[in-house]
Amino acid sequence: MTTIPYRTALIVGAGPGISASVARGLAAAGLKVGLAARNVDKLASLAAETGAERFAVDATEPAAVARLFEEADARIGAPDVVLYNASARAHGPIAELDPEAVRKAVEISAFGGFLVVQQAARRMIPKGHGAILLTGASASVKGYPHSAAFAMGKFALRGLAQSAARELGPHGIHVVHFVIDGGVRSAGRPDPADSPDSTLDPDGVAASYLAALRQPRNAWSWEIELRPWVERF
Repeated sequence: MTTIPYRTALIVGAGPGISASVARGLAAAGLKVGLAARNVDKLASLAAETGAERFAVDATEPAAVARLFEEADARIGAPDVVLYNASARAHGPIAELDPEAVRKAVEISAFGGFLVVQQAARRMIPKGHGAILLTGASASVKGYPHSAAFAMGKFALRGLAQSAARELGPHGIHVVHFVIDGGVRSAGRPDPADSPDSTLDPDGVAASYLAALRQPRNAWSWEIELRPWVERF
């Protein structure tokens, strides 16, 4: 298997599920990992398991994100891989949604992604080397009823990813957007008994994230779509 050509990684919006599986995979591949979230207490066991450093951050605040990267530079080294995994929802009918809840959801899903990509790019461009991974969803490409705020944020994140991939690729920076088209399996969300394998295994999703990091730059993907194999297209 091709070695991942990076040494340090920062995961923003870390928690159980996809980001935890990615953290384990990166650590197993020999990378030094940083885990960032609003609540770092929830990351204690994952940090202990992976040897990761923990960072507290509000990803919607420019000064906080800048400070996060400065702390990461000092504690793990400037990250070669940055994963933005944070998102938020404001569920309900459009006519009844609280505008402030929508604003916050879009800020977390999209504006926070911009702030993180910006800080990553500032460090990666001078080196001509790095990878930026962005976690999308079904809502990145299709809106659903009662999910306008989530779709707005995820559509915007996908636009950021496409623009960043075109702009930063020639600088040697691999930008990849992942469309997670399905529910992600967890202890609280197991497969239904009558529909086995109908959710996405977070370890399987993480395997695709790590595989993208191993892609040769003469054949980079900018977007990868993942869905359960039993889903009907």
